[in-house]
Amino acid sequence: MDDLDQELLSALRHNARIPVSSLAAMTGASRATVAARIDRLVANGTIAAFTVRTGHETRAAGVRAIVMIEVLGKLADKVADQLRGLPQVRALHSTNGKWDFIAELEDRDLVSFDETLRRIRLINGINTTETNILLKTRKASF
Repeated sequence: MDDLDQELLSALRHNARIPVSSLAAMTGASRATVAARIDRLVANGTIAAFTVRTGHETRAAGVRAIVMIEVLGKLADKVADQLRGLPQVRALHSTNGKWDFIAELEDRDLVSFDETLRRIRLINGINTTETNILLKTRKASF
């Protein structure tokens, strides 16, 4: 998967009904290229389904967390590609200081969340992580 695939997946996670023309304008790719990429992502199983989340499901997420990630050497781009491919990663931010990335995660329950953390820690190039589970949102920007 390249950067265009990652951009498309990110946009579709946010809104699975976004028109191909909007995706094309957002990414700078042609409509035909975007449509072909989405078809390929569906065919190879990267996109397993298009779905709807109701307002209740959005507000009642099982487990949400922030994971700070330190990367070894010059592997940041490869690590970022792997993290962006995980559906539980809702946002991925590069940062300065001790941590190279901050990932916002959302999972259905603690058992699934534990498995997601295990998968993240197994990514080649990740040196260490620190995880903080989000308990209560006091202000959100939607």
